[in-house]
Amino acid sequence: MTFDPATLRYDDRGLIPCIAQDADSGEVLMMAWMNADAVTRTLDTGRVTYWSRSRQAFWVKGESSGHVQALVDLRVDCDRDCLLAVVNQTGPACHTNRRVCFYTSVRDGTEVELMDPETSAES
Repeated sequence: MTFDPATLRYDDRGLIPCIAQDADSGEVLMMAWMNADAVTRTLDTGRVTYWSRSRQAFWVKGESSGHVQALVDLRVDCDRDCLLAVVNQTGPACHTNRRVCFYTSVRDGTEVELMDPETSAES
């Protein structure tokens, strides 16, 4: 069956969440938004392309930072309303210079920072 991005279930802004996961470790790196054109660009180029809600523009991961996400596999969830981009990540995935965006844990009602940017970017 041929894949058609129009068959995905986008929100009322035409966006779908996309979770990026490291292909080697399985680590969840980040979540960002895509529209149908970003999905198509990602599949056409092999470079993960998101839609920036704040800038209202395409955002090719690593375009300015060099922290590229090379697409290994793009997966669609069972409801077709979320994507999983399995990627080879170069450098940190988070704009805070941390390896992942999910670096804060809530433990017993308290936020605990799990990694600092100086040490996590190297891992």
